[in-house]
Amino acid sequence: MKIRSVRRAFLRFAFHLLYHQLAFTYDAVAWLVSLGQWKTWGRTALSRVRGRRVLELGHGPGHLLIALARSGHSPIGIDLSPDMIRIAQRRIRREQVKVPLVRCRVQALPFRSSTFDSVVATFPTEYIVEPSTVQEVQRVTNDQGRLVIVAGAQLTDRKPSARFVDWLYRITGQNELVPGGHESIFRQRGMPPRIEYETIGASTVALVIADKVQGR
Repeated sequence: MKIRSVRRAFLRFAFHLLYHQLAFTYDAVAWLVSLGQWKTWGRTALSRVRGRRVLELGHGPGHLLIALARSGHSPIGIDLSPDMIRIAQRRIRREQVKVPLVRCRVQALPFRSSTFDSVVATFPTEYIVEPSTVQEVQRVTNDQGRLVIVAGAQLTDRKPSARFVDWLYRITGQNELVPGGHESIFRQRGMPPRIEYETIGASTVALVIADKVQGR
């Protein structure tokens, strides 16, 4: 148990560096650990979002926001990392799309209730299963609201490189979908989750879809 706690603390620190001081390396690292599939995996959310008004949690370098805008949606991105926001802003300007970015915590979203049709998150950390996160998602979505989480992916070929990526996902916890014991958090807040899978080439992507129960 102590070794596992130390490992999780180390990984949390490593992810913090990757998302802040080392944000400029994020795309390269993501490409490496996914064997070039990272952006493709993230775009699986596009066919699941509902409505035009979409909020992305932890937008990172901005790839999905641009894809959402080009697909006819009106996305807004939030992130806590000023480094990631700068990277995303540069990319959005370069791609000539209009996407507002807001620096804030997901547990205290600065938006009115029922603002969005859908909320999306790709490969989020454990913040996504915090009760305050789910409560805020429930609040800012309308009566037909939906939460889409690109929760994990698995390379299905058995080449050494694919086996290494699978091992890396296991030790970092990125292959956990809605971890055991957390499903009730979504249900209690009127957003019961279900898991969907999509096969892309030699990989399978797992998504968690949580539709808002009307009247909640």
